[in-house]
Amino acid sequence: MASLQIPCATPTSQSRSSPHPLFAKPSHFLTHAKRRSNCLRVSSSAGQDQSNSSQNVETPQGKVDRRNMLLGLGGGLYGAANLISAPGASANPVQAPELNKCGTATNLNTGEKLDINCCPPVVDRILDYRLPPVFQMKVRPSAHRVSPEYIFKYNMAIDRMKRLPADDPRNFMQQANIHCAYCNGAYDQPGQGSLDLQVHNSWLFFPFHRWYLYFYERILGKLIDDPTFALPFWNWDNPKGMTIPPMFNDPKAAIYDSKRNQDNLKAVVDLGMTGNKDPLQVVANNLTIMYSEMIRGNADVYDFMGQPYREGTAANPGPGSSERGSHTAIHVFVGDPREPSGEDLGNFYSAGRDPLFYCHHANVDRMWTLWQYFLPSNKVPDKRITDPDFLNASFLFYDENAQLVRVTAKDSLDNLRMGYDFERVDLPWLDYRPPPQTARARIVRTGSTAPKAETLFPLDLVKVVRFQVPKAKKGKADELLVLENITVDTTKFLKFDVFVNDEDDNALELDKAAYAGTYAQVPHKTANKTATTSIRLKLTDLYDDMDIGDDDTIVVTLVPRHQGPGVTIGGIKVIENPPAKSSS
Repeated sequence: MASLQIPCATPTSQSRSSPHPLFAKPSHFLTHAKRRSNCLRVSSSAGQDQSNSSQNVETPQGKVDRRNMLLGLGGGLYGAANLISAPGASANPVQAPELNKCGTATNLNTGEKLDINCCPPVVDRILDYRLPPVFQMKVRPSAHRVSPEYIFKYNMAIDRMKRLPADDPRNFMQQANIHCAYCNGAYDQPGQGSLDLQVHNSWLFFPFHRWYLYFYERILGKLIDDPTFALPFWNWDNPKGMTIPPMFNDPKAAIYDSKRNQDNLKAVVDLGMTGNKDPLQVVANNLTIMYSEMIRGNADVYDFMGQPYREGTAANPGPGSSERGSHTAIHVFVGDPREPSGEDLGNFYSAGRDPLFYCHHANVDRMWTLWQYFLPSNKVPDKRITDPDFLNASFLFYDENAQLVRVTAKDSLDNLRMGYDFERVDLPWLDYRPPPQTARARIVRTGSTAPKAETLFPLDLVKVVRFQVPKAKKGKADELLVLENITVDTTKFLKFDVFVNDEDDNALELDKAAYAGTYAQVPHKTANKTATTSIRLKLTDLYDDMDIGDDDTIVVTLVPRHQGPGVTIGGIKVIENPPAKSSS
């Protein structure tokens, strides 16, 4: 893939062009890793209007094409993202919770009530929120590149948030409890009895967290009287950002949290959670994971965004590739193993108590923006969902003025319309495609002795298991690997990796053609402590990267990264990738 040089933005209200790389010296990890990717310098965000698909942004200078404004280029470099409607008949969107019916969350380990109540203050007046005009674009900076002045301002804002009265909905703990209530069983779906409302493991994941950070950021800005204040993003997808940002490790800082894994404060992030101790291999694994979850492994918009979640749907219909991949890994990497449930970041109910959570999710949000606008459109031509049950899903938040407001998913589709952008940083994973795998002799030999999948499933995944799965067509084809009816204990950290025709069985190395993808979850509470879901992994590029010949079966290896029971897989199969539906 050819490199494209695009002017970089500095973390100020206006962009400026620079011919120089953001990093004056190449990353040690990049120059010493087994493979060096060509860094594609692209903007980490671009614009898209809401349901009307307009390509203009209101600025003090009038209407400007948001893509040109962001890229600094004449003409639209990238076409507007296409739209896709969900299959099947529409039901009703998930509605915002009823705050006066909020319950108490449950301790994951003991089943006892938590020592805090996650429920927010209840008021009678709810306003339907309208995005204000954007007069000055906020630019979220890379957390590893912020100035001392920014660190001072950020700590001051968090300190003032912590000093607000305990019953002020903008207070630090009140804000943290938002995640607890929405994500750990405090809310039921309105009108659906005791059916849990959950904003993870579905298509609500990205819009909910975008709105969450949007108001959190505005509250901080108001507390320090700086409407241009923007949250930092922890760019763990770049080797220069693959450690906890140093500003969070100062015990005297307001953004410090003692409940973090002490072994990982300066360690290289392990997005694969393989336990590999070689930092160079870990970086290579990380870049491979990013390429897989952002580009290689997705066949349609739902594979990235998460599966449809409508009114009356049971929680956890299926997480997207980013949520179950890098997102989950960071939660578990930072969470404190000394705590009973991995607090703070390692559990949904307590994650918002660590200021690092918002920095982490700022990068998750950046991944959504990158995926929407700057990744190859030929991989997933339709990157937007027009299903009204998605667009009209709603949430409640308190804004910077402590006013309770109702927001919808459709108003979160465009980060520029919401008034913020991201500092430009390199994306070394963008062309970090694994090297071709050519050796087939051992695969053919071991494949002939591996048991057939139908003899093993349903499967309790407690150890590495290897088996044959029949292909839909012989040889290279556009196919998907589907793992069905994955029943999980939601109270545990669970993760397993999937390999296809792995020739060396070295589960500590992921930078190879055989790595197909992963399933992982952050511990959280559901009504029955279990959830059933499914995932799909695109095999088309994987086949291109290995000598698949005219094989009519593949050999699949499942590698659990968790300890003990907790995952039962109902079935596995290979299907043809359905043709893309036309945009509407």
